[in-house]
Amino acid sequence: MDPKTRAKTFLASMTLGEKISQMFHQARGISRLGIPAYNWWNECLHGVGRAGIATVFPQPIGLAAMFDALFLKEIASVISDEVRAKYNEATGQDDFWGEILKSLPDAVGGWLLAQKYWYRGLTCWSPNINIFRDPRWGRGHETYGEDPFLTSRLGVAFVQGLQGDHPDYLKVVATPKHFAVHSGPEGMRHSFNAVVSRKDLHETYLPAFKACVQEGKAASVMSAYNAVNGEPCSANVELLQYILRDEWGFDGFVVSDCGAIDDIYKHHHKAKDYPEAAARAVQAGCDLNCGDVYKYLKEAISKGLVSEEIINRSVQRLLEARLRLGMFDDPEKVPYNKISPEIIDCPEHRALALEASRRSMVLLKNDGALPLSKYINKIAVIGPNADALDVLLGNYNGTPSSHITALNGIRALFSGETVFVPGCDLKRKNKSGFGEALQLAQAVDAVVLCLGLSPRLEGEEGDALKADASGDKLSLKLPGAQEELLELLAATGKPLVVALFAGSPLDLRKVDQLANAVILAWYPGQDGGNALAEILFGDFNPSGRLPVTFVRSDEDLPPFEDYSMKGRTYRYLEKPPLYPFGFGLSYTSFEYSDFVLEDGEDGIHASVRVKNSGIRSGGEIVQIYLKNHAVSVQGPNFQLCGFKRIELAPGESAQVTIQIPFSMLEVISEDGISHREPGKFSFYAGGQQPDSRSEELTGKKDSEFEYRFLQV
Repeated sequence: MDPKTRAKTFLASMTLGEKISQMFHQARGISRLGIPAYNWWNECLHGVGRAGIATVFPQPIGLAAMFDALFLKEIASVISDEVRAKYNEATGQDDFWGEILKSLPDAVGGWLLAQKYWYRGLTCWSPNINIFRDPRWGRGHETYGEDPFLTSRLGVAFVQGLQGDHPDYLKVVATPKHFAVHSGPEGMRHSFNAVVSRKDLHETYLPAFKACVQEGKAASVMSAYNAVNGEPCSANVELLQYILRDEWGFDGFVVSDCGAIDDIYKHHHKAKDYPEAAARAVQAGCDLNCGDVYKYLKEAISKGLVSEEIINRSVQRLLEARLRLGMFDDPEKVPYNKISPEIIDCPEHRALALEASRRSMVLLKNDGALPLSKYINKIAVIGPNADALDVLLGNYNGTPSSHITALNGIRALFSGETVFVPGCDLKRKNKSGFGEALQLAQAVDAVVLCLGLSPRLEGEEGDALKADASGDKLSLKLPGAQEELLELLAATGKPLVVALFAGSPLDLRKVDQLANAVILAWYPGQDGGNALAEILFGDFNPSGRLPVTFVRSDEDLPPFEDYSMKGRTYRYLEKPPLYPFGFGLSYTSFEYSDFVLEDGEDGIHASVRVKNSGIRSGGEIVQIYLKNHAVSVQGPNFQLCGFKRIELAPGESAQVTIQIPFSMLEVISEDGISHREPGKFSFYAGGQQPDSRSEELTGKKDSEFEYRFLQV
């Protein structure tokens, strides 16, 4: 019997109260029907979150910097293995306490069981595929950056890796979030109304969700806190019904962000009371309440605000998801139930996390100082982020069995003497450590200065406890006395390498001016210190690329509350950035030639020959961009339309073919309608975007191919 039919059978035997009890993230058990209690809330943003020991991969913004969808899918598959392992452990047949709890009445035992399985369930509220439109947003490091195409490809890969490829069962349920048009301000998210044009909505904010639903087959979607054009997302009929289900064909369930149903009444003031808020949300298609407002659904039904048929619709979707996960089946019949807890944070998973850390780091500047020689005698490691655990782990993270900070990674790889002092605090202006830092720097052969931010300074509202604006940044400047420490150490004349730990763009003009080399490490995961050390000493050739633009300063940004794309991201930027989207240096060089395009049945096939013209092996991110010269409305400056990571030995070359979907030739009109127009397109192939700033930084110009589309 298929899940849909089985769900209907369960539904026919349930009372109204039992149905409603399934619509909370802490769902009660119904013992007479064999439905166990379940907590729907789990997180696996870059590893299993908040459930003890787990492999911790780089924060998603770092994973995006790899520009490698296939590798990300492999990572997501490993993460879902660990999710399954923890679930299997929690539901073990010999679980003594579980059996005791099951013997209690549903209302008591079910609630306790739901608590027990919190963060150990199979419904994971990841990935975050919102567009990182403004670098001040505190949660941007949870995303895959600012580009809709890159976010779409990585989002699909992550969803597919999580859910698996079994014909009958899901390994886990993936939940792309936050639907939709959500990227700050954090302090206003419960009441904020994002005013967005139809063009920006369909051109920028929705494509990744569409791809994850239609290509990735995501089984769930999370609605956002905010409103869009006056309508709260969790009660937004246009988003949840007309677009998500009617237009895109989504047949899974929608879960609210936690407390978002409450916001409909309490903060958006779009309902006169909680029963109306609950009714509006479930009517619009929000099936699961992270929170407790759906306890008012009985009252809403009695008032005629919503029908039991609508309740049935939501409960059936929820039951189908649990059935597809195999929760009600004989454990022996569900292949994923055989995944053992022994695989959690195993050597193979740790090795994969280390490789991800290596590939995520971006070399932003190098005047020849890197790689450092292993034969120098003494290195000073200085800075508030040099020996900090939190800058490795990011947020929504698990706990690794061990970790390697920047300091420990350098000490492990460098045979000479390594000395350390923090130098200054991450945020406070205290300069009391400057004297010791200067003394150390004057007595060494090179300085590695670890600066930046931390999840304490940027993140979700209520999570980044030392943030200046509810998790957001008020300024892009390095906080505290970090710039002064940089200036002090630069004045010594010693080779100065800045390792930047951060999840978002900063004003790095002073860093770029004074440092001999700059490495952006992001929040690199449990063994990030090893990866950094390998790059510093040339054991790994950096290949990361920026998934976000680093503007020069705060003055180059539009107002934070403005959701128009005008002046935002590389696609609509009006001022030259410091470091462009897609930019990143290497210890070797690559040459491009023989760039051609051919029409195929499934899209345009772009082919280009890439040669490693340097003396080191290395990874290259082949990037294809296009510009449409024939649009009736203003289109992007350029837009990414294809990418692939390759590895080449010195002197080796490869012909790289990348498929570009025909949909990339479409334009979005002001009314949000997608269409094609005849005219000229310019395609560009290279290791960067085809802007003047990238050319200035690299001394290279992309290969160009002119393509004409003559008929609609």
